[in-house]
Order: sequence, then structure tokens, then C-alpha cells
Amino acid sequence: MTWESVIGLEVHAELMTKSKIFCACSTEFGGEPNSHVCPVCSGMPGTLPVLNKNVVEYAVRLGLVLGCQIAGRSVFDRKNYFYPDLPKAYQVSQLYAPICTDGHLEIKSGGQAKNIGIREIHMEEDAGKLIHAEDGTYMDFNRCGVPLLEIVTQPDFRSGDEVISFLEKLREILLYLGICDCKMQEGSLRVDVNLSLRPDSSAPLGTRTEMKNLNSFKAVRRAIIAEERRHGRILESGGAVTQETRRWDDERGKSQGLRSKENAPDYRYFPEPDLLPVVVDAAWLARIKGEIPELAHKKRERYRRLWGLSAAEAKILTGHKQTAALFEAIAEKSAEPLEAARLVTGEIMHLAHEANISPEDMVLDADKLALLVSFVVAAKISRGAYKEATEAVFRHDADPEAYINENNLWMQSDDERLGRVVAAVLSENEGAVRDYQNGKDKAFGFLVGQCMRKLGAGTDPAKLRTLLLVHIKQR
Repeated sequence: MTWESVIGLEVHAELMTKSKIFCACSTEFGGEPNSHVCPVCSGMPGTLPVLNKNVVEYAVRLGLVLGCQIAGRSVFDRKNYFYPDLPKAYQVSQLYAPICTDGHLEIKSGGQAKNIGIREIHMEEDAGKLIHAEDGTYMDFNRCGVPLLEIVTQPDFRSGDEVISFLEKLREILLYLGICDCKMQEGSLRVDVNLSLRPDSSAPLGTRTEMKNLNSFKAVRRAIIAEERRHGRILESGGAVTQETRRWDDERGKSQGLRSKENAPDYRYFPEPDLLPVVVDAAWLARIKGEIPELAHKKRERYRRLWGLSAAEAKILTGHKQTAALFEAIAEKSAEPLEAARLVTGEIMHLAHEANISPEDMVLDADKLALLVSFVVAAKISRGAYKEATEAVFRHDADPEAYINENNLWMQSDDERLGRVVAAVLSENEGAVRDYQNGKDKAFGFLVGQCMRKLGAGTDPAKLRTLLLVHIKQR
């Protein structure tokens, strides 16, 4: 039987603030357990929270980009539950009056455009971390109180492909806005998937299950496929799906039940008595809107319109904010945007992959790379020398001009010297010459390589090839 999947997401994005949402404790990842904790975030009696203003600004920034209505007045609520990762026994969140509502994000999946509704974006505090060991379970509260934005979608997805398209675009937006580093391996971007099946689009919604804290796009896709199959087997056998929260085990490729799925009344929400309402007035809203940077899709449009870059080149260049910034700096300083694009999408990305460095972690001197671009465009160095010098800048932050001087990489135009080397190579490799004359084209490449070994990377390859052909024809 064919089923239609109905999927909604709850995406938790940890914010890149220096301090937590209600106290001054550090949000830095990787500290010693319980080293970033104070009486406020550990829930000591008598302490009072103070809202971090940056959290509000980040929420509004994202809400504006996603076309949300920004609440002029929003409030915090207490979500009560007893679990050891929250020492207060409640989480401060927003249920009744979230800061952002009724937005959307356009995605493309299978060549088709589709709008995904954003039900709301609300601010809340993160929970701590449980560390399970053989001798018991330990609690690390460093993450407790780290600010989160929870982005809740409408159940508008009908496939895992649509979900991944949405998550990729949302991740790109979060990175360009500078509000979340999206390092899923560190838990700074986590996805909850709510899924149900129904016979067709006219049927009522089925019973949904929720899979919590998926921490990679691969895991999200695999979890959706597995849960679709599990629901299908239950329904086709005449059974009923149980509404519950499930844990996805990516190694085993299957989910397992954790607890029955709670609804809002189970958490006994009530207004947070220790925090005032958040008021975003027109002036504050206008300032935040004016500070929103150019996003990736706008950069792609501009690159293609101004410089005629291909869609593939523009996508690579804007895949990371740091890559786009590097490209734009090189293009501006060298006044050669096409060559700058070729350099970043080609050799720079190759070297980064080879060194296992992610683009967002690259630290490169745009002035040095721009100088190399100007040299190769002006035919002062060959492509081979360009590649070699670029690697020296990438790996060792070398001074381009000094490196070219020290390694004799300037383009050589001494025709007499070229002629002597070509004649010597042909005399030393009579067999290869005969092979080429007999139609073996690879032999010509061998002869070029032998000449380059003697001449060095500063040789003009085109001139060398032309001269080599002339000498072979004269033999």
C-alpha cells in the first residue's frame, strides 16, 4: 500500500552568544564538566535570571529573514518536568506568546519550489548533559542555560529529501546571520522529527511519533526512512501507531521507544514570574533589520549577474560565509573576479580538503593570494608556478614575491636557453621522439615533462610546446 508521509520539524539552534541566556556564565564548548556553572543556571534557591539582550536580537534577526511576524510583546513560560539534566526541575521557554510566528522558507526539492511554513520561533534555555558510565550516570551542567532558538515548522514536508533541503538552507541562513555555528557534532544544531502516515492527502492526519536530537543530516534522512517503514508495517498489519517519543540509533539503523509523547498540559506551563515581558519597539526592530547581512542566495545572484560565474562556482563560493568573504577580498584587491573565483573553487578548496581543514576554519591572507592572481593574469608566472606558490601561501603563509624569487619561478622568456634545453632533451630521448613521430601522443607529454625538469616551473608551457614541436619536425 502507498502512504503519504506528513513530517514536521523542531530545530534547536544554540546561539553564539558569549554568555548564557539568563546569567553571565560562558557558553564556550568543551570546558571541564561543571566549570561554566553559577547559582543562577544551576537553579539555586533565591537566584533571579537576567535576560541576555543578544538572544532577543538574534531571534528577531532570524525571524525577519524567515518572514515571520515579530511580536511587539512576548513572554517566557516555565515548562515543568523532572529530569536530572535540568537542576531547576523546569525549563524557561515560550509557549503562549513566542517572539516570532507565521513565517516561511522556500525550498527546492526534485526541481520543484515549495514553501515550508514556520509556525514559530521561540527562545529557551538548553538543558545539561548526562554522561552514562559503567559505575553510574554523571551530570555536566555546562550546557545548562545556553541560549537556544527553537524553530518549529508546520507539518508541510512529504519526504526526507524536502526535509534535507530545508535543513541545508536553514543552516546556511544561521551561519550567514552569525547567530549559530551549526556544528552538529557539538550539539549546536539538533533536529527533532515528527512523522505520521496517512493513505492520501485527503485523509485525516495519522498518529505521530517524535524522534529526538538527531545530530547529522545523514541521521535525519535515515531516521525518516526507517520510521516511515515502521509506521507502514504497523498500519498494514492492522495495528495502531502509538504516540511516543523515540530515540534514533544511527549505528543500528533503528529507533526505540523512550516515553509516551507529552502534550503541553503534561508540562504544566505557566508564565515565568521572574522575567518581565520582552518588548520590541519599532526603533529596535528597524535597527536589527538594517544590520542583517547579505545572505548566500543574494550573493549567488550577484556573482552570476556581475561577473558571469556559473551556478556551480557561485554555489561553492557561497557554501560558507568565510569562503565568500575570501573570494570577495581577492576579487576586489586583484580586480580579477573570474580568476579569483577559479583560485578559490579550485586550488584553495583542494588544499583545504587535502589538509582536512573545513572552509570556515581557513585563515588565509587575501592580499597575498590577490598578488598571485595579478602575477598569473599578467603572465609573469606560469600556471605551474602559480599553483606551487599558492600552496606555499596556504600551508606556510609564505610571502609570494619572495617565494617566487627564491625558487626562480618568474616566467622565463630566454628563447636561446629554451632552444638549448629542448635540443638536449630530444637528443637524450631519441626513443620517445620516434614514438611520438609514430603516433604515440603520450610520448610528447613525456618530452614536455623532461624539459620542464631542466627548466623549472617558471617556463611558459605554451612557448615550450610550440618550440618542442618545431624541433621535432626539423629532425
